[in-house]
Amino acid sequence: MRNYVFHTEMGQPIRALARSQACHASTIMRQIRKVETRRDDPLVDRAIKALAEEETAKSLPDALEMMQALRRLAAPAAMLAIAVGMEQGVILQDTSADDPDHGSKLPSTTAMTLALRGWISCGNTVGRVLRYRITPAGRVALRELTAQTENQARAMAEAPEAFEHAPQGTGTWDTAQMVRMPVQETPVASLSRRKDRDGQAFLTRAMVRASERLREDYELAQVDAQRHGQPAPDWQGLLAAIEAHQPVGQEGTSAEAQVRGALAFLGPGLSEVALRCCCLLDGLETTEKQMGWAARSGKVVLRIALQRLVLHYEASGELGPKIG
Repeated sequence: MRNYVFHTEMGQPIRALARSQACHASTIMRQIRKVETRRDDPLVDRAIKALAEEETAKSLPDALEMMQALRRLAAPAAMLAIAVGMEQGVILQDTSADDPDHGSKLPSTTAMTLALRGWISCGNTVGRVLRYRITPAGRVALRELTAQTENQARAMAEAPEAFEHAPQGTGTWDTAQMVRMPVQETPVASLSRRKDRDGQAFLTRAMVRASERLREDYELAQVDAQRHGQPAPDWQGLLAAIEAHQPVGQEGTSAEAQVRGALAFLGPGLSEVALRCCCLLDGLETTEKQMGWAARSGKVVLRIALQRLVLHYEASGELGPKIG
């Protein structure tokens, strides 16, 4: 990609590029032709121009941001809808008419990076609204990025500062568990496939999206703390304060503040089940045992927590706009 930009946008000769990299000119030519065939994709074309103008040098997405986008796009019938020239797109899933999906926002810089790397592709470039879906290469990249993030989580789990005492009124906690990252299907995603007594989906699309938003902020808060050399956020202390009906501050990074605000809105009991099932990815049976609940009661409490979580995010406009 760099050779293509140097040659087509900056006018550097192919032979000069080959000499600087100690390779044959035909190698550079093949690289340039390969990229040229992809410029019909509007996002790829826009990304190449941005690279040439160095517009994205300070705003390229990190691995966690790309992993989260790919994970949402890897869901069944998921796609990225983005209008030509807009600064953000929306990731949507096909839904029934009575369960609309309001989508999740995705910055155009992230979308351009995914398209440039071949991790998403556009099925039809005609029209103002473009629709992208994850490619096989994107699914491979998702597994690799997830593994990298999991390794970061293990490193944070070894920090001696984290969670030495469990708060009263909650179940027991494990230090490594508090920073576990998702590597398989989440408990909420599994529960969303179940039906209620009337044959309707047990969880609405909005509930699933709200749980994903909470988990994304949780992961960002964990990684931000490690990146700045700070202790992991004190989630146990937060739960203890909520259980005791104490004021919950909004200190920490932006992502941590988002998690604190969401859990505080849920209140006692509901905040813990949301943290366990949405963020730590504890299964329902594990959660029921840890919290001392009757068997098969966890899914009902979790649904109540997700209903309130939807209200919290809708009030702040965090579930994204609806695209018709």
